[in-house]
Amino acid sequence: MLIESIKLQNFRQFQNEFISFADGSDGKNVTIILGENGSGKTTFAQAFFWCMYGETSFLDKKLLNTKVASKMIPGAKETVRVELCLKHGVLDYVLTREQVYVRDYTKITPQNSVFAVATKQPDGTLSYEKKTACEDAVKNILPKELSRYFFFDGERIEKMSKDIAGNKKSDDFAQAVNGLLGLNGMLSAINHFRGSSGVIGSFDKAYDRNSDSKIAQYSETIVRCQDRIDEITEALELAREQQEQASKRLVEKAQEIKKYDDGKKLQKEREELERSIETAKKHRAQTCREMFQAFNAGASSFFSKSLIYRAMQVLKDETIPNADIPYMHVKTIEYLLRQKKCICGTHLDEGTVPYENVKALMDYLPPQSISTTVSQFKKDAKSRISALNRTNIPDAISASYTFISDDDDTITDKEDELRRLESKMASSDDITAAVRKLEMEIQQCKKSISMQTSTIADLTSERDDKISTRDSAEKDRRELSLKDDKNRLIEVCRLYAGEIFNQLTSTYQASEKEVRDKLQATINSIFNDIYDGGLELSIDEKYHITVTVTGFGDDNVETSTAQSISVIFAFIAGIIKMARENKNASSENLRMLESEPYPLVMDAPLSAFDKKRIEAVCKALPDVAEQVIIFIKDTDGDLAEKYMSDKIGSRHHFEKIDEFETHLV
Repeated sequence: MLIESIKLQNFRQFQNEFISFADGSDGKNVTIILGENGSGKTTFAQAFFWCMYGETSFLDKKLLNTKVASKMIPGAKETVRVELCLKHGVLDYVLTREQVYVRDYTKITPQNSVFAVATKQPDGTLSYEKKTACEDAVKNILPKELSRYFFFDGERIEKMSKDIAGNKKSDDFAQAVNGLLGLNGMLSAINHFRGSSGVIGSFDKAYDRNSDSKIAQYSETIVRCQDRIDEITEALELAREQQEQASKRLVEKAQEIKKYDDGKKLQKEREELERSIETAKKHRAQTCREMFQAFNAGASSFFSKSLIYRAMQVLKDETIPNADIPYMHVKTIEYLLRQKKCICGTHLDEGTVPYENVKALMDYLPPQSISTTVSQFKKDAKSRISALNRTNIPDAISASYTFISDDDDTITDKEDELRRLESKMASSDDITAAVRKLEMEIQQCKKSISMQTSTIADLTSERDDKISTRDSAEKDRRELSLKDDKNRLIEVCRLYAGEIFNQLTSTYQASEKEVRDKLQATINSIFNDIYDGGLELSIDEKYHITVTVTGFGDDNVETSTAQSISVIFAFIAGIIKMARENKNASSENLRMLESEPYPLVMDAPLSAFDKKRIEAVCKALPDVAEQVIIFIKDTDGDLAEKYMSDKIGSRHHFEKIDEFETHLV
């Protein structure tokens, strides 16, 4: 996206002003607009946002020029108009927003603004979008929620920097990366497939239920389970986020309470008690596991021991003839008698001697004969008794119960001590009010963590159960579907859709990780150019941005205002740089992403920096951004002009006539 020009008519103190911007065609992509405080820099910068989104940050929402308004007579109409010409992709756009003000005998009333979007045709004519499509057209160019990364002032960037310092706004940063670096398209495709209303869900509802009533039952089970799985997944994400936030608050409050001398000793005692409790719980859990393993391995043999002894005694006193014929069964003899012919060729006619002799063999074959079975039973019984004599299940379980009982006593005693200690920390007159407040917050955090842990466990168990039920229903439905041509086709289509979904998800995960890793490296490179203070940035899977001291571990350090603002500049510049580079990416995953570089429109962005940082920022931004438009006060402007002189393609100055009129020269 390149901004070509903007024209203001009756917009606050600007009655009729026009400016074209440097587009980098001659290697100069910076437009600098100078003005003293109160001359209209912020107003002019707000005109971009009002034209595109119909909003401003002004407390006074009246936009009509005061001088023009003062000359209106009853029944008169005046128009506030901003026209923005820009290029996005291969298209040239003209965005126009107008708002009519009507004067009656008592007041001036604004009408609803009218927004128009047109594209320039090759012959120079304009083709206007439908009124209902204008908002979507702007959203495709630059969604409003992402615009704050490109249209901002010093105050807004300072607020964003505080979010960084407070480890907040990770969702916003993730949204910015997905939207600006082309991941949203892939996310939309993934979401198009998932859920009961997605492609896969539509196939679940498309099975011909008339062919088999069970297909309808299985389909309803699958849809019901999938809907609940989706609900649980969202609930789990929320619970984990709340648990993470509570854990972070707990760490923060625990660190704060350590700052108070009166609480240090008590805090140390509490930590020792908590460690002792945790150690005892782990030992108890390990002992329980070992006891259960021993019981599972030996319980069956132990409980059968007395029965085996009794059986062996019975068999010892019985005489069982060993007349078995090996490897033969009574069914073999029955077969020969039916065929009336022995395997040796002798005829077995009923009533003959050979027939009777062969028939007599049935008395020595299974299942009538048990001597072989008895012999094998004796061998197995002796082996099991030998194994039982080597282990003593009751003694092992008794010893385990002793350890468990000791651990329970330790845990109970330590928890009683911990409660007494926490009660003392929360109410003792020797502890300051601040410490008591912190202790109460710590207890609230622990309670929240415990609740979320329980919620996560319950939801996870329920989700696993629903997944198992769904998978079983899918398997059963798949088997039934093969019996009907229509359902067989639907099943094949559903399998293809599932494979496409899996491939999209896998590709997205690989692309997202590659983008995040590259973004982290890019941000660090730019950050080190702007702020050479031995710090480095890291971005985790949830787009939390942390600042650490290079070579000194992973602890997040507290940043100054200038450092935090440098992080924001590096983040924005990193996204812009990557958006430009993605078009020429060598990675297959990155080439699949469609991203568009955007300009930077900044109002007084350098006020928080010293001269050294201003120089670094001025040198870095023109190299990473496709276009830079800066509204700046005279004092900072001199430095900006000095450091960006070879990049400035357009320079303007606000000439303030009075409080209600400013010209652009």
